[in-house]
Amino acid sequence: MKLAWSMNVFCRRAICIAAAIASGAIAFSFTRSSIANPVSAAESFHSPSDEGPLPDLDGAIGWLNSPPMNRKSLRGKVVLVDFWTYTCINSLRPLPYVKSWAAKYKDAGLVVIGAHTPEFSFEHERLHVENAVRDLKVTYPVAIDSNYAIWRAFNNQYWPAQYLIDGKGRIRYHHFGEDDYDKIERAIQELLKENGATGLDTSLAGASGVGIEAPPDIMDERSPETYLGYRQAEHFAPSEKLVKDSRKTYNPPPRPSLNQWGLSGSWNVGPESAVLQAAPGKVVFRFHSRDLHLVIAPAKDGRPVRFKVTLDGMPPGDNCGSDSAPDGTGEVRQPRLYQLIRQKGPIIDRTFEIEFLDPGVQALDFTFG
Repeated sequence: MKLAWSMNVFCRRAICIAAAIASGAIAFSFTRSSIANPVSAAESFHSPSDEGPLPDLDGAIGWLNSPPMNRKSLRGKVVLVDFWTYTCINSLRPLPYVKSWAAKYKDAGLVVIGAHTPEFSFEHERLHVENAVRDLKVTYPVAIDSNYAIWRAFNNQYWPAQYLIDGKGRIRYHHFGEDDYDKIERAIQELLKENGATGLDTSLAGASGVGIEAPPDIMDERSPETYLGYRQAEHFAPSEKLVKDSRKTYNPPPRPSLNQWGLSGSWNVGPESAVLQAAPGKVVFRFHSRDLHLVIAPAKDGRPVRFKVTLDGMPPGDNCGSDSAPDGTGEVRQPRLYQLIRQKGPIIDRTFEIEFLDPGVQALDFTFG
């Protein structure tokens, strides 16, 4: 994804536009103000309107937490369709709100559907989606949209994206990206009342996530999403050339500038990921943000991969993330987003290193918060 970076609090990095829908979709990132028919971020939630009928949901390859749903079975219900993918930090941070709405308004006639549309190749596999849904404690219905059929039916272009459908089966609202949760909830309440619901609790959920789902520190987030696969890789440290689809032994960048990254050891950089050929091997990144995440997958044969992270050459201590210990150690067992750093003190430019102690690990994508 290519990032149009802005430090403006209302123009956060929160929207990922898919430019190619195929196995291993190519994607680009824009701020909220760059969507079609531009509006200010504060106005990006549209007022009530009729945007057409709820598209067919028949293209899902499977459903979790529910039998298959369709327009007929949803008639008479207010429906929230949330497009997400489980490795995208922008999809994970809204989850506390979406889960809260699903529980709070279920008896009033709201049905929440998570449309899981993948970005990376391993996200196409049902087992990985099942694991993510369980680990993230998502209990509402999830349509596994691995073939992008529902995505295309909605003509959607963003992760995350929310669509609200009224009791007559008409799309009435849409919202792209993070934030504006109060506006979305007010729209849910409005459509439920329109559909005959009475006695609604009109207070706002006020949900707030913890761990990887916690809101970002946007005032101190100065590092962009950065891919390691050559198809979308940017900011590779200029001390060495990134070689495509070939094994190469890299040397770590001696003094990376802010937002530059590099490799150390024997790696094969493919279109989607950098794969460690022989242990040990490192990834180095000079960053500025409270949180640092990395999408990582274990070896192809499923063997777990041990790692150790450092900040400025030292164990992270209290600045460790939810997936690393204070001494920096951790293990890759599933392909997912790993939170490796959450800083507790003042945010400054720092050098992050992750050393993998076993071969075969796949490193895909840095995100920050």
